[in-house]
Amino acid sequence: LSLQQDVIAGFLYAILILVVFHPVVDLIDNFNLTYKYAPLIIIRFWPGREMTAVEKVEEQLAALRIARRCVPRQEPAYLLDIDTCRASQASSSSSSSLVAVSCSSPALRLYHRDTLQLLREYRAQPGALSGVRFARTCPSVVFSGCSQGTLQCWDARSASQKPVQVFSGYPSNVFISFDVSCTDLIVCAGTEKAEKDTFLVFWDARGVTDCASATKEPLGVYSESHNDDITKICFHPIEPNLVVSGSTDGLVNVFDINKDNEDDALISTCNSDSSVSSLGWSGEDYKQIYCTTHDEGFCWWDMAQLDTEEPITLLHVLDARESVCTENHDLHYLVGGLYHEKAQKLFLLGGTSTGDIHLISCGTDGLGLVGSLCGGHSATVRSFCWSPTDESLLTGGEDAQLLLWKPRAVERSLTKKAALKISSSVQKRVRVHNTSLKSRKK
Repeated sequence: LSLQQDVIAGFLYAILILVVFHPVVDLIDNFNLTYKYAPLIIIRFWPGREMTAVEKVEEQLAALRIARRCVPRQEPAYLLDIDTCRASQASSSSSSSLVAVSCSSPALRLYHRDTLQLLREYRAQPGALSGVRFARTCPSVVFSGCSQGTLQCWDARSASQKPVQVFSGYPSNVFISFDVSCTDLIVCAGTEKAEKDTFLVFWDARGVTDCASATKEPLGVYSESHNDDITKICFHPIEPNLVVSGSTDGLVNVFDINKDNEDDALISTCNSDSSVSSLGWSGEDYKQIYCTTHDEGFCWWDMAQLDTEEPITLLHVLDARESVCTENHDLHYLVGGLYHEKAQKLFLLGGTSTGDIHLISCGTDGLGLVGSLCGGHSATVRSFCWSPTDESLLTGGEDAQLLLWKPRAVERSLTKKAALKISSSVQKRVRVHNTSLKSRKK
């Protein structure tokens, strides 16, 4: 009899809870559906619970607002790549507050970091630019890549249209990617496929400001590890001998360039199963690598597991648009990733063709939407640069706008938002290649 009474009492208690709290549950559900940051708010103010470092960072990212816009140029252009001086370069020098942007015009532009005022513009030779990088150890030195077979080095303090250093390739080279090592000793560029060949080309970058107008020849090349266009190159943030490359052949290769030859230098080859559009390093001591693909896939590997029996794949998403897409937030493309050192968390940045930006968290259990930045761009976002020093974000797009986002900022700008979506004559979405791949390491 006692058991029957307990069951009846429990049933009546459950009915009472439903009657009393059902309206509140409906309100919470409606709030979650109406306000995209509701889950963060509910978690933040849950009684007796402290926010984790990751949750604090996610809250900050979701709170990013426009602080500045650049003045639109008479000659609109896509903003294809952005770089700023690293925190370690901060000094009294005015060069430490610069932003470098490579444009489709083609031109290399320098802006003031805080005001987004255009300071200088460089146009050395025709040909599409393949990126822009500041030197890690000298804030006044900036590198740009050119499809005409050269890389160029500029003195950001000078308005001269003549580069202080030119790195020349071989006659057939068309450079579409490049990067500079964290010690500024080595420059590496990736080429388009010419006939049956594709190359990683290396130069000695020492003394670039001491031999003005000189042309440097390559130290050598890697030619066996990729069989199609090398779309991205990224040196390790703290180990200058490590570099990762990605290609339209789907391969992501990690090299130790201190080794004597290419075969010994190749540490690992991972397969993204698609054409690589961006890549980078993440994780503690940057022992992980990730890439996005041109058909909006995402791959994430742990190089620390190379010498173990554990799998190195942390996550493989075939189409992030399907994984992240929700009822009110479409995802049309991925731009790239950023690793937040303080939270030890990897995030992706994606968006829509109308200019909305989505911030996406990465975990071994999948991808999740952190927040959306709306009201800034009016067309596809092509580039971004994260600043860990002030938790700010720079974005550039096909609407020719350069925007500075800061947590809870209030926009201070004399210019109105310009809907400057321009013709997509320079937009290139690299096709996906299905190729027979050579045997590879783990």
